[in-house]
Amino acid sequence: MSSSPDFLQTLWFLLIGVLWVGYFILEGFDFGVGILLRVVGRSQAEKRAVIHTIGPVWDGNEVWLITAGGATFAAFPGWYASLFSGFYLALFLILVALIIRGVSFEFWGKDDSPRWRATWEWTASIGSFLAALLWGVGWADIVHGVPLNAQHNVTTSIFGLLHPYALLGGLVTLSLFTAHGAIFLTLRTRDELVDRARGIARRVAPVSVALLAIFLIWTTANQAGGVKASATIVALLAVLSAAGAVLGVMREQDGRAFGFSAGAIALLFVSLFCGLFPDALPSTTSHAFNLTLVAASSSHYTLTVMTVVAVVFVPIVLAYTAWTYWVFRFRIGASDFAGTGTPTPIAVLADKLGGGSDPTGPATGSAPSGVV
Repeated sequence: MSSSPDFLQTLWFLLIGVLWVGYFILEGFDFGVGILLRVVGRSQAEKRAVIHTIGPVWDGNEVWLITAGGATFAAFPGWYASLFSGFYLALFLILVALIIRGVSFEFWGKDDSPRWRATWEWTASIGSFLAALLWGVGWADIVHGVPLNAQHNVTTSIFGLLHPYALLGGLVTLSLFTAHGAIFLTLRTRDELVDRARGIARRVAPVSVALLAIFLIWTTANQAGGVKASATIVALLAVLSAAGAVLGVMREQDGRAFGFSAGAIALLFVSLFCGLFPDALPSTTSHAFNLTLVAASSSHYTLTVMTVVAVVFVPIVLAYTAWTYWVFRFRIGASDFAGTGTPTPIAVLADKLGGGSDPTGPATGSAPSGVV
């Protein structure tokens, strides 16, 4: 068996990378908004406005994660098996964080009690914080490598995954996603909410640049088999993009800042995938035990069928995702929710948020389920 991936194996490694990049760009600002819910929002109307910036899209963004996991299972079952057995407890903790975060958005608006609201605000923030942190830890472990035996079984506990490099990776994603969420809020809110979000972005974004630079230098220095030019170049571009986000925030060029922030997240994970290739999971026990893409791959026939399905359905998914963001592109503020009850009547909310064609005006669309 050849040690080098063939065309379809390489293609699906790239497609899985694209799915993860899409997930972290879209879910990244969701995490950031969740983390900042109680910081940016002061009154109940402001908090409701903050939740509604991601209310129509957050659960749709989760589909990218489900698709990435499903594609990994189908294209590289060996990779999936090693990850989901060796990282079982870590992935379970991420799942718990995602669950309590999603439940929080659904339950927050079910009662007007201050204690009820505060409880679900905290769970939304804690769930978002943990997910943003743990995803970075997990992917740093994948790139760094874990103890594998000859059968490609992970032979370490969850505590073995919490080494300094992995924890730094967690801080990188946490800071990047928090800044990304703050910048997103500058595009989707009005009045005092914009000023608060921009102030947070100005403080967090420079920290994310510093952490990102340190992490990628460490990653480059520890690449198996020596420094890979492709990964190093992409890593440099990631740091420059993150710096561009800082510059955009300082100049109050919010759209440009968001583009650079999304670019930094995308380039970070592209650099990690470039450094990982052609392995799926390196072994720190012995390089002979590295799980390669060839060893982890499904059959050629399976990959062929998957490619045909992807060619048909991926453009459809991208089209309706873009349409959703276009529909909910307008700014919203606390005034859009002042005086509304819980749950907000759909007709009332549609009247408050509907109508205008001015992107700086109220948001278009009816109330998203579960967050009114």
